[in-house]
Parts: sequence; structure tokens; C-alpha cells
Amino acid sequence: MDFLNITWIPLIIALFISTLVMRKSRKTPNLPPGPTPLPIIGNLHIISHLPHRGISNLAQKYGPIMTLYFGSLPTIVISSSQLAEKVLKTQDHIFASRPPMGDDNHFLNPQKVSLAPYGPYWKLMRKFIIQELLSPKRMKSFASLRAQEVFSMICSVLQKAGGNRGVNPCAVDVTREVGFLTNNIICRMSFGKKCNEAELGGREFNDAVREVLGLSSGINYRDYIALLGWLDLQGSRRRQADLTKIFHEFVDKIVDEHIERRNKCSTGLECEDFVDMLLSLSEDESMEIKITRENIKNVLIDLLAAATDTAGATLEWAMSELLRNPSAMKRAQEELESVTGLNRMVEENDLPHLHYLHSVVKETLRLYPPVPLLLPRQSMECSTIEGYQIPEKIQVLINAWAIARDPIAWEEADKFKSERFLGNKIDVKGQDFEVIPFGSGRRGCPGMNLALSMIHLGLAQLIHCFNWSLPEGVTPENLDMLEAYSITVSRAVHLHAIPVPRLPLDLYEKKVQW
Repeated sequence: MDFLNITWIPLIIALFISTLVMRKSRKTPNLPPGPTPLPIIGNLHIISHLPHRGISNLAQKYGPIMTLYFGSLPTIVISSSQLAEKVLKTQDHIFASRPPMGDDNHFLNPQKVSLAPYGPYWKLMRKFIIQELLSPKRMKSFASLRAQEVFSMICSVLQKAGGNRGVNPCAVDVTREVGFLTNNIICRMSFGKKCNEAELGGREFNDAVREVLGLSSGINYRDYIALLGWLDLQGSRRRQADLTKIFHEFVDKIVDEHIERRNKCSTGLECEDFVDMLLSLSEDESMEIKITRENIKNVLIDLLAAATDTAGATLEWAMSELLRNPSAMKRAQEELESVTGLNRMVEENDLPHLHYLHSVVKETLRLYPPVPLLLPRQSMECSTIEGYQIPEKIQVLINAWAIARDPIAWEEADKFKSERFLGNKIDVKGQDFEVIPFGSGRRGCPGMNLALSMIHLGLAQLIHCFNWSLPEGVTPENLDMLEAYSITVSRAVHLHAIPVPRLPLDLYEKKVQW
């Protein structure tokens, strides 16, 4: 009996609090329409395990602007390009902040730039990241690094296929190869070295990043229902704590190595990578905002999680769609052959001339935006959208997935048709709201250009260096395209395909100067 009494106490408290919060929020006059919420869980029971799809279905009934309750938390959801433009452009100054995440969520904390509330700290760190890591000058300086890592991926694919003479090659785990590519590029740019599995407690880096994103997913039930967080029914709090420890130990080691190296170097030595630059920033006594070691660690973890999985997921979806659409694969390879020939590999200077390849990437980003529900925003003051009252400090979600599949804006919206972007001025960089895979406005993704450079070069090299086919028993029609939801949406199962070299073999055997 005592156990039952103790068990019911938090449930009764949660029920009481959630009922009060819902009643208060529903008294707000003229909120957008939406389904009636239940106590404690709100509307979570009708959103589904793929929230971007479930919310899109609800929008068909309640309209492109609606109110949903995640637990007792009211949320405004936008599902049309016209209304997204009003939030992300016209009223961007009002919706530029982030809501607080779960108090016990180890990864969702405001020291991460992507999740920081709008204010001096966020402005400082975003400006620094853009100027010191992602500026055009810095991007150009890392061109040889990207080329080296892409070539390394091609060599790895060839080796693992075991068919460098084109005889009975094996299927290769494409998902894993593109994951290593994006991880290595980001780690070398940020830390000056690759991230190997030994430094993450024996876990493969990409797997650890994806687990982090899964545990920190945009709609995490236990973040909105206090009772679930208290019980930790699925052990997610424990797994988050374990991963937090692994990532912080990894980043601590990186920071210590850089501090030791800086202490041994002469004062006139220029910074070599992003960690050095952050350390210099922390040593600047003139800074109004003091940058601490914890700030540095969180910024680096944020960079790893945000930059690696998004580009890798887009690459695997692009390869999946090309394998499902052989005519698109053939057309992309013919374009590559006409631009580069078959006697050399693709270089970054070739990319501006590969118009069809760009259309393939745009169509992939349209169908599979890396973050289908853009990271939530929070209103900093009251506003009005379409005649509805939007209260201050309310969470706002933009369903980029639903917007990009709007049948009004796109003919045969659910089909992969890369030709739709040929001669089409619509781009994916946040100015055309029919497709906003990287968001838009103040909180748009600062790493967009880096992600696109990795995606374009990686995809071009993969389909130029190899002819690809599906494993025995798998056809374009039955290739598994199920999604696995976290903050990013990747394939539920890894993509496996068989590569056969297209170019002279001596090109694959050239050594890269590291």
C-alpha cells in the first residue's frame, strides 16, 4: 500500500499541474485551432513516432497554423510556406529565440549555440563561428582537406568492395562510409585530427552522434511529461548521462592537447584550428562575456552533432533515390563524364558546372530535409499571424517536411523528380520558403555552405568513381526507405550497395599527401 501511495503522488501532482497549465493557456483568446488535448499528455498520443508526418496529417484537418500540446506545453505549428515566411522573415525579430528544453536533458542546454536563447552570448558565438570557421576564406582554405577525405572514402569503398578488378564485388555499407566522411571533415576542421572510435569509449563516432540526436530529438516525450522523466521508463536519462560523459571526456582531451601545444609554442604562432581560436577568445580580457571551458566544450559538441549527421543523412538519401531511379543516376553520371571525363576524379572547381547534380541534391533536400521539424523557436513578445494571437514565450515549430511536400507548390510532391529544379530559380538556402531544409532568418543554419560543399563533392565522387547496383534480391521498387526519427531523419536501416569502378584503377591508387 505504501508503494502504491508513493507511486501515485507524482502522477496526481503531474495531473494537477498539467490541468492548470492547459486551462491557463487555453484561456488565451483566439489561439489557432487544434485538437483537444488530454491531461498530462496533451496531444502526444496522436502525433505518431514520425512527428513530422503525424503533424502534417493533423494540419490537413486543422489548417497550416494550429495549436498542439506537447504534454501541457502549448505549441504553435506552421505548415505552409506563406506562414513560414511570416515567422522566419517578416517577424523574425519576434521569433528569434529558443525555448528552454528539458531540465534533465544532458545535451539540450543553452550553452550550445544552436539552442541558446536570443541574446549577447548567442550573437557573439554565432558571429565567431561564422567568421572563424565558416567564412568563405576559411572554407576555401579547407578545400584540400575535403578533397583528401573524399578520396579516402573512395579508397575505403574500393577496398571494402573487394572487387577492384570488377569481379564479384561485395556490397558496401554506404551509410557508414558517408558518415565517416562527414565526421572526419568536421573533426579535422575543428580539432586538427580525425575522430576515431577509440576516443569515444569504443563506440564508432557516427553511431554515438546519432544516438545523441535520437535521445535529444525535437519531440521527446519525457521532456514534456514530468512523470516519464522521473520514472525514466526507457532508460534514456541513463543513456544520456553515459554519452554525456563520453563526449565530454573526448572534448576535454582535445582542449587539454591544444592548451599544452599552445603553451609550448611561441606567442607569435598563428592559430591552427577552431579549438585554438576558441581558446584565444576565452583568454581575451576585453570580452564583455567571459567564455569558459564549459562554453568551449558545449560549442564543440554542438558543432559535431549539428554538422556531421545532417550532411551524412542527405548523402545516404541521395544515393538511395539515385539507386531507386536508374535514369537519374545515368543522367548524373553522363553530366559528370562530360565535365570531368573518365581520366580524373571530380574536383571542387567542377561543381559549379554540374547543374543536374545540383538539382539532385536540391530534390533530396526537398524530400528529406535533415531537420524536418526545424529547431523550435520561442516568441519574445506577443504577435499576430493570420488573425490569430500568438502569446509571448510560446514555442513555435516549423514543419519544413510538410512545406516541401505541399501539393499546391509542387507537382507530384511525394515523387523524386530532380528535373524540377533545372532552370528553376528556387534554391534551398533560406530565401525561397517553398523548401527550407536549413531554416531561414537569424536562426538559419550557419553551416549550410559547408554542408552543401560536403554533399556535392561526396555525391559527385561516389557516382563518378563507381557504377552502383543493389544487392541480390533488392530492387529499386522494394528498397527499404523507412525513416528513423531523431532531430535529424536518417534511414532506419543502413544503405548497402555494390560498387564497380568506372575510372582507370591507377586513379584510385594514388596516394594523398596528408
